[in-house]
Amino acid sequence: MKVKETIKGEVAILTVSGNMMGGLETAQLHDSVKALAEKKIVKIVVDLSDVKWMNSSGIGTLMACFSTLSTHNGKIRLAGVSEKIESLLVVTKLMNLFETAPTVDKAVEGF
Repeated sequence: MKVKETIKGEVAILTVSGNMMGGLETAQLHDSVKALAEKKIVKIVVDLSDVKWMNSSGIGTLMACFSTLSTHNGKIRLAGVSEKIESLLVVTKLMNLFETAPTVDKAVEGF
């Protein structure tokens, strides 16, 4: 899994590619969110359009990102969520927690 960071105005875009299956790679996403929050960048879009699969550890990482941003009065939005990942978010009832958008641009506009 790889995480690429782009700043667009007041919004950080974290583009994730690969599988979110836990371990050090998945922790990289949360580390990026924590570093951004420390810099007072608390509007974050996580682009999942290149993520093929996510397990419970990946879900846990998204929850950790949400929690970190909540403590900094920030928000996280998910973009490019595949049907597989969306169904996982629906089953775990997290679809109500995360705002989603079909594209990064739409997610950024939502801020």
